[in-house]
Amino acid sequence: MIAKRVREMTSFIVMDVLEKAQQMQRQGIDVIHLEVGEPDFDTPRCIQEAAKKALADGHTKYTHSLGMVELREAICDNYAATYGVSVHPDQIIITSGTSPAMFMLFSTILEAGDEVIISDPHYACYPNFIRFLDAVPVTVPVSEEEGFQYRTAAIRDKIAPRTKGIVINSPSNPTGNLLSAERMQRIADLGPWIISDEIYHGLVYGEKEHSILEFTDNAFVFNGFSKRYAMTGFRLGYIIAPLPFVRPMQKLQQNFFISANAMVQMAGVAALKYAAGDVAAMRETYNNRRRFMIRRLREMGFGITVEPTGAFYVFANARHISMDSYALAFDILEKAHVGVTPGIDFGKNAEGYLRFSYASSMENIEEGMQRIEAYLKAR
Repeated sequence: MIAKRVREMTSFIVMDVLEKAQQMQRQGIDVIHLEVGEPDFDTPRCIQEAAKKALADGHTKYTHSLGMVELREAICDNYAATYGVSVHPDQIIITSGTSPAMFMLFSTILEAGDEVIISDPHYACYPNFIRFLDAVPVTVPVSEEEGFQYRTAAIRDKIAPRTKGIVINSPSNPTGNLLSAERMQRIADLGPWIISDEIYHGLVYGEKEHSILEFTDNAFVFNGFSKRYAMTGFRLGYIIAPLPFVRPMQKLQQNFFISANAMVQMAGVAALKYAAGDVAAMRETYNNRRRFMIRRLREMGFGITVEPTGAFYVFANARHISMDSYALAFDILEKAHVGVTPGIDFGKNAEGYLRFSYASSMENIEEGMQRIEAYLKAR
């Protein structure tokens, strides 16, 4: 018998779309991928060389379960330089991507029946992490008209005796929008722990992202190297936590994961120290793609009230086409041969939207937009 917690877990629909697209490709069909949030750039050369050197130098053993001190110190330096905040290396746990960091944090702070407030739309996996621990995700709807911004009053209305934390994600997946500094401060002042997913920091256009640590110490931070540094396959992330929570999460790390890959941690040090120029070049390219995609989607009639200025997503209103985003996304895949992500993957309030990723070449984006335009005209 399959365990109830697994039976009731929803699939990650974007992966269902991707896997269907890959099946079509094996049949010889040319598919344009605008569904997955994975950088199309090669990992910067300085990071590749650091990984090769680490392997040659024998970095193939277990590391300290918190992670190499060199990497934790480099993260502290980065947060000081970028946000003006002071973090101690002992507050950081290096993980094999941010997903283990989420698992360890939620396992540490949640008992059965506890509640965690998340926005709707939200990153698709948040509710599954919370429910896996028999806790309850409590959603706060956010609207396109307000740029998918959390409203402090709406969050306050959902705070209850069992509320253990409020999750924020800025820049956001799926919307690409940022929380303002003023709004982050108001959320920080609400009282519960703030759980800040900062994985898309460094990919912001025309604005400035803020870490929750600028506004409160009553917070946990998820971050990593996948998105900013085009290192998805390296599986390298980290969590920043108040000191009393580090030892409990360290025990989870020791038991479930032991440590992140040693060679990959050395590559992370190089990313933080030497890859800023590469990131700036990628960011400029993303921005050009972002502007093009927004213009083309608007020309086709998709609703984009507030332009996204972070990550590499455009979350477009397609309710004038269909209120069944799952069926619409798979119909676009079948007939136009373009992969897009249905809004329902990100919550009930996201139904009728489609997420388009511009983590693909301009050539692919242009072709994808042409195919979707032809699909809509035929429809």
